[in-house]
Amino acid sequence: MDAIVNKVAESGLITINLEQFLPQQVTVFDLKPFLFMELILKEKDFRAALLTHDWSVYSGKNVVVTCTADAIIPVWAYMLVMSYLQPVATNAVMGDESGAMTQLMLQNIQQLDATEYTDQRIVIKGCGEKPIPDEAYAAITYKLRPLAKSIMYGEPCSTVPVYKKKMAPRI
Repeated sequence: MDAIVNKVAESGLITINLEQFLPQQVTVFDLKPFLFMELILKEKDFRAALLTHDWSVYSGKNVVVTCTADAIIPVWAYMLVMSYLQPVATNAVMGDESGAMTQLMLQNIQQLDATEYTDQRIVIKGCGEKPIPDEAYAAITYKLRPLAKSIMYGEPCSTVPVYKKKMAPRI
């Protein structure tokens, strides 16, 4: 009887699960409680509240800065919050939570040292436990294309080819 051979395991494919790039420990900083009647930004009161706020709770965390109130917030208010977060937070971005999660994930992909994928056959995992934004698939492809031998989407047993490096013609 012939031994069962796992051709996928022997294929030399490297699988990348984009879930590894999801930001960990994300905290929301909402401007709403810092507004007068949770509706109006009064500069003097706003500055005073930020000055007395305990910023240490954001230490080492990714922070999403948003305003859930239907209020007109001047740009400088977000800038002021960022100036307080910068010394303590690992990272801070502005936007709604979903958009900010995407932005943080794209930053994590951008920081990847892709040299280990040089001349490798790569599969970008298509299904997982957590939803992955489409932008992440585009970003990882853009990042790896200059180095990879090939890039595929899906699972090692069933892939969709995305990119294959063309061999230089022999002379």
